[in-house]
Amino acid sequence: MEAFFKVLDQLYKKVLLGATLENDIHGYMFYLNPELSEQACCTASLAWSNSNGKVGGVPGQPRLSSSEVITIPEPGECAERHSQMSRAREVKLLQLTVMNVMLTRVLSSETETRAKEEYREITGVLLQSAEIDSKLICMLQNPDKLLSHMAAKCLASLLYFQLREKITLSNSWIAFGQKHLSEYSESDAVVHFLWISTVVIKEILKDTCSQKTEVLQQLLTPFDAAFEVFHAALFSQHFENCRDPAKKINCLMCFLELLELLTASRIHLKLHCRSQRMLFLKPCVLEVLTWPIQAFVKRKLIILIKRCLLYKVGEDLCRGSVPALISADHLLEADMLALADAVLHAVQLGLLKALSVHGRPSGFGGEIQARCEHSSGADHVMLRAASLITMKSLEIKLQNCNSANEMKVDLQKFMSELLTFLKPHLQPSLHFHNPCEWLSRVFIEQDDDMLEAAKASLSIYLKLAREWEAAESLTQEKEAWISHTHGTGCNPHCIFLFFLKNIAFDSTVLLDFLISSETCFLEYFVRYLKLLQRDWVHFLTICKFFDANESQCDINICGLVPSLSQDRHADQTALHALTPPGGPRDALVRFPWASEDPSEPHDQVSMPKETHPVRAHSLPSPWIPKSLVDYDSSEDSDVEATDQCSANMEQTSFYQETIRKIQDPAGTSRDLEELSLEPQSRPPIPEESNPPFSAEVDLDNPVSEVAMLYRTVKCLGDLHDAIYRLQKKNLFPYNPTALLKLLRGVEAISDKV
Repeated sequence: MEAFFKVLDQLYKKVLLGATLENDIHGYMFYLNPELSEQACCTASLAWSNSNGKVGGVPGQPRLSSSEVITIPEPGECAERHSQMSRAREVKLLQLTVMNVMLTRVLSSETETRAKEEYREITGVLLQSAEIDSKLICMLQNPDKLLSHMAAKCLASLLYFQLREKITLSNSWIAFGQKHLSEYSESDAVVHFLWISTVVIKEILKDTCSQKTEVLQQLLTPFDAAFEVFHAALFSQHFENCRDPAKKINCLMCFLELLELLTASRIHLKLHCRSQRMLFLKPCVLEVLTWPIQAFVKRKLIILIKRCLLYKVGEDLCRGSVPALISADHLLEADMLALADAVLHAVQLGLLKALSVHGRPSGFGGEIQARCEHSSGADHVMLRAASLITMKSLEIKLQNCNSANEMKVDLQKFMSELLTFLKPHLQPSLHFHNPCEWLSRVFIEQDDDMLEAAKASLSIYLKLAREWEAAESLTQEKEAWISHTHGTGCNPHCIFLFFLKNIAFDSTVLLDFLISSETCFLEYFVRYLKLLQRDWVHFLTICKFFDANESQCDINICGLVPSLSQDRHADQTALHALTPPGGPRDALVRFPWASEDPSEPHDQVSMPKETHPVRAHSLPSPWIPKSLVDYDSSEDSDVEATDQCSANMEQTSFYQETIRKIQDPAGTSRDLEELSLEPQSRPPIPEESNPPFSAEVDLDNPVSEVAMLYRTVKCLGDLHDAIYRLQKKNLFPYNPTALLKLLRGVEAISDKV
């Protein structure tokens, strides 16, 4: 046994370094066969039993059968037997470790060619002669958890090796998977199969080879129907009726992990297996959100749905851009629509009301203080995810709807459900008569989700505006629709102004967002700037409304400011202030941007994705975010800084593609051609023009617009100047010419006010 272990230990050290094998490689196969450690253990045990078998202590009598012999070993013999069994276990673990490292080295590009061929030859012989995969499958049932886990790891590496080497999967593996998937049970065997499949798919998605689709198809084809059977059986059984809740949760978590990877492969690879579409076509998985099950399971599921609707599922595994967003995939769009409809149907049936979003009280060292038990607050992860999947599903549904009245009804219905759901959890309660504040309040700590929600809200607004314009509705109906966007919390100007307030109108934060590829801010910002130039009168009215409400808040002594949940009559009374008294009413409700080309691929723009464990900046309201870069020092940037920026120019094509796809092909660029991109001198504003907020604001007086309007225009102007300076120094990561034109256009319009 010691000699056996010593040879394995030497082999492990060589394989770990990726070194070539000096001795005959076929000799090592003898030591990598798991049966040898079993035989060694059994032989030692049998020799021990035979040497101690006696009949009543009388020598010379015939020995009884093994079933008749009752042996009472001595204490020293028990210790020796335990030592032998422990040594045999260590040998088996070392065998599995050597095989796993060897398979990793075969697929590594850093391994020498000769060593790689030797390892490949050993693995091939083990597959053919020793049937190593069948033995590993048997070891999955071992009661020793460590042995079982190591066998699963080794089997996953072996399966991936077979797929990469285009070796047909063994019948034993196919039979094992089909049996346990079709005969659904909360057993360890099905959990092992799900876990191994998950590991293999992860390796396929992370691989840089060009044949990932073919490799994945080889893995999924034998189990395509069995996965659907298992999916239906898993979610058809109510959690209350399961015999072992712990095993049910373990099985459910493993399947959700696999379902995420299958969905990611559906989005990133051109493959259309039925098992990849289970999340889209079989929405019964949403019922888990209403089960009396631990919160982390629900959180796992709702985040999976959110990432799927945002096309972000699997982005940390799949390198490069998403093919589905570059070339149109109508089947994928249909799948997304089916998932969005399922989410909205669940919301209509009361999903949000049944969703528990109560957070757990925090404690130090695992101990919860008595005073904290009832003050844990809401689970903001669940709040954000539930809000975003509702918004994104509504956006997808409305993008595929052509009836303005139907869209208005859906917007009112689902946004009302969402705002009612959020009402008890937004503490302190919302001020003023502006439900649009919900977005900045819910997503205050997660900038990427906040911008996704803002982009979805903007898309909904533009879609509805185009439909109302095409229908040539009456002026009164359009005015009612303008107020309707506030009542549903979807007015893009309000949302943008709340966003600017959260970042304290700091242009360097906007610059950070534009440079970073972590969020969809560039796409959202360009689309909003186009809307702003075409809807300037409406924007001025919103600014007046903000100033009036903030002034009212300053002079309000009793603090009885109606919240987001006030009755319909009170909301409508306040929203009438959004119509400029005595002003040109038609100018407010016209939608000249609705004439944009409807084929413009707004939703197909892809930003370069990167995985960062920590966001660049969250946005708590009273805190002024610190810029990622000291932009004031850009004037003195030296050659070294320029060279460093040049190294980052690989992302330029992505950013330019985003602006190119969003840019209005008809009017925006040509209208701004004559505008100079150079920073313009701005007249200083008297200090009294920018007070904290005057208590004597008059809604009918245009001067009341100056506070919010001035801060917004100044912020955008400062952003324009900063981008221009960086561009002149060749320090901006992409060509911002189109963006500068939009910013300069906003400044030119504001100069006329």
